[in-house]
Amino acid sequence: MDEHHLRRLEYPKILEQLAEHTAFSASRELALDLRPSADEAEVRLRLRETDEAKSLLSHRGEISVGAVHDVRSLARHAALGATLQPYELLTIHSTLVSARKLRYAILAEEKDYPLLAGYAEEIDPLSEIIEAIGRCLGEDGQVLDSASLTLAHIRQQIFVARQRLLERLHSLITSSENARFLQEPIITERNGRFVIPLKVEFRGRIPGIVHDQSSSGATLFIEPLATVELNNRWHELQIAERREIERILGELSHQVGQVAEAIVHNVEMVARLDLAFAKAHYSFAIRGLAPEISPRRWPVAEGSASLPPTAHPLCLVKARHPLLDPATVVPIDVHLGGDFTVLLVTGPNTGGKTVTLKTVGLLAAMAQAGLHIPAAEGSRLPVFSGIYADIGDEQSIQQSLSTFSSHLSHIVEILQKADSGALVLLDEVGAGTDPLEGAALAQALMDELLERRCLAICSSHYSQLKVYAFSTPGVRNASVEFDIETLSPTYHLTIGLPGRSNALAIAERLGLAPAVIERARRLIAPEAARADILLDKVQVAREAAEEARQDLERRRERVREQEETLRRKLAHIEEERQQVLEQAHEEARRELERVRQEIRRLQARLLTQPSPAEALKEVAKAVEQLAEQVVPPEPVEEPPLPSQEPLRVGDTVYVKTLDQKGQLLSLTDDEAEVAIVEFRLRVHPSKLEFRARAKPEVAEPSLPKRPRVASPGMELDLRGRRAEEVAPILEKYLEDAYLAALPWVHIIHGKGNGVLKQVVRQILPHHPLVASFRAGELAEGGDGITVVHLHQVEE
Repeated sequence: MDEHHLRRLEYPKILEQLAEHTAFSASRELALDLRPSADEAEVRLRLRETDEAKSLLSHRGEISVGAVHDVRSLARHAALGATLQPYELLTIHSTLVSARKLRYAILAEEKDYPLLAGYAEEIDPLSEIIEAIGRCLGEDGQVLDSASLTLAHIRQQIFVARQRLLERLHSLITSSENARFLQEPIITERNGRFVIPLKVEFRGRIPGIVHDQSSSGATLFIEPLATVELNNRWHELQIAERREIERILGELSHQVGQVAEAIVHNVEMVARLDLAFAKAHYSFAIRGLAPEISPRRWPVAEGSASLPPTAHPLCLVKARHPLLDPATVVPIDVHLGGDFTVLLVTGPNTGGKTVTLKTVGLLAAMAQAGLHIPAAEGSRLPVFSGIYADIGDEQSIQQSLSTFSSHLSHIVEILQKADSGALVLLDEVGAGTDPLEGAALAQALMDELLERRCLAICSSHYSQLKVYAFSTPGVRNASVEFDIETLSPTYHLTIGLPGRSNALAIAERLGLAPAVIERARRLIAPEAARADILLDKVQVAREAAEEARQDLERRRERVREQEETLRRKLAHIEEERQQVLEQAHEEARRELERVRQEIRRLQARLLTQPSPAEALKEVAKAVEQLAEQVVPPEPVEEPPLPSQEPLRVGDTVYVKTLDQKGQLLSLTDDEAEVAIVEFRLRVHPSKLEFRARAKPEVAEPSLPKRPRVASPGMELDLRGRRAEEVAPILEKYLEDAYLAALPWVHIIHGKGNGVLKQVVRQILPHHPLVASFRAGELAEGGDGITVVHLHQVEE
């Protein structure tokens, strides 16, 4: 992707926000270098990486990469033979320990997060070098006695030599003979050797080597000749200690150099994992989600048809600009690429046209970089071969060009690069020159983009272009709304309706003289005035349609809530029915076993009786008694409660056990069938109360009966199945559900890569038992399930 175009979309600011969520410099570099990919497989992999990281954080809570540092340069220096200092070795040690902990933490979740587990698997535990550094160095960087036997022995000798030296000096300063020669009876250190303070006037009274003199000149710090050898021995041992430490550090550095490539690879894998977690944290911060990736190729525009938003390759639902305050930003809905490939956005200045263009371009770039986008479920984007934007006048100041020349130079560059897989964003196309010529140039540019089959969004305030967009197949008008009362934009985007400048309305609102405004209205061409009146009528009609749509949506929501309530009640009834059946089966099993035992006992008695005839009579009598115990008594019918009206088929009745109204479909003395919304259930007539008489209808011939079977349950989970396994399993389940009189079922196929969903939804339209099907609502599991309504046949 071209850096200039990404900069016009403010993409680097997104990377800066992303980098704030990284843990160390290597992953921060990856974040700042993250660029959109034009390869669909790579984009899917990146989004899956973010999905797994977000899911893992939701499941496990915070996962820290620990005390990790970018130690790649240290490892490479060690490989070249350099000796690392203790603090550098400790930095490598903490990094490797943290990388190993991260590896084990992610591999523990390998089954659910295979992509992240693959990265973690590439982290080499490097246990030997971790143990070697930990054995040799303390947390403060000191080389430990455990680093080598030689070092431990030298340090023991240093301790002994020092004690002997101090004991000899102590005997000298405490001697009564020397007491008067000393400033005070203390032992101090100068130039790395132990000395005593001698008064200057007694120079030579205690033979020794002068190492220093006090600032007043009254004291000489001498090393008595009697302790020179002891001091030398102590000093020599210290030199030996330093040499051994240098040898140990060199050996550790050599070991680091031998595994330098593995250390570098570990740092890179940890950085990659940390970047994945940073993308997940950023997704949480912007309340983002992964958009569905749609095919790059879209239908050729045919003009007259009007496809629903979800049928377009580019469909953003409640999309928000990620750099604006989420508390105040107005979400927009944008769709493009189905029956039109060029969208013309018109409306007042500062009305949100530029924000709309930037939002679409920025979210497309984010998705192709593997970032989640701030939008709602149902959003989808293709993978663009390039994203090109002419927004603002970034280059005009540098090049000292006019606004028009600046825009035109950008457009020339875009047309040189854009192909059929590109997204092109042109802000105020044709602006900065004569309006007539500018509008003609803008129309020609949109024609060119239309012929190239680019997806393009252009903004303009030229009225001529609104007519062009209305009359040209493949081009669609859109507008950003403006509130005349508050004189401020609402930033709502409306596709299908051109925008208006509202200049006269704004002038009137601001108090311009009515005479001036009326004169301006007379100067407007009649065609333009009629067009404005028509736009007003269209706006009123649109608002009425929107109000009706919202009312319908509210009704649908109430039906969905009622459907969910009934589904839960039916599920509860089904659960209770299964429990009763299981209890009955268990009781029958126990009773059958008792009968078998009794029969075996009677058989044994028969064999031991001398008179078979008498014995047979006793056995027959015992069997009759046993039969009376096993066969249950005839059920007592529950008498129906008195009703105001006798129940008839077609009546509206109240089902007391469900607290719901329904329509009576069939009625016998023992059983009644009632339809509630889309469901049928059977209850005893005593559970019904009359509510309203139905109008007489022509009787329809009864449908063929079907045998009852045990319910297979209201959900079929296909997750984990191969595509070729789905068809026979789904066929069998639908048949069982139909025969069990289930009104609808849920087919769980998950989202994943969409293969299972595609197979299921290819089978359902042609299945004879399927009345209809739809994607699940958000509360039901979203696009990860399909709700199937089955045909209902009278029994």
